[in-house]
Amino acid sequence: MAEVHLRRRHLVGLKQAKVAAQKVADDLAEEFGMAVSWDGDVLRLSRAGTEGELMVTRSEVQFDLRLGVLLTPFRARIEERANATFDQYFS
Repeated sequence: MAEVHLRRRHLVGLKQAKVAAQKVADDLAEEFGMAVSWDGDVLRLSRAGTEGELMVTRSEVQFDLRLGVLLTPFRARIEERANATFDQYFS
């Protein structure tokens, strides 16, 4: 099973970081057919055989995604897309 792990420090504060996290998740959900839902300060992403979390704090965001067989071939593309959206929304 392939995994994607990203961690970034940010200066946007918790409220704005949650807005940014939602935008990152929406981009991934649209492109890769994932469902998203909040659980406190953790945004959960899922799709058949794939699950992950986008955890947000006042100063950091961490993205951990475990890819199932169907999305494993897209690991590099998912990581590239997540990095690009992190750059866009958390810089």
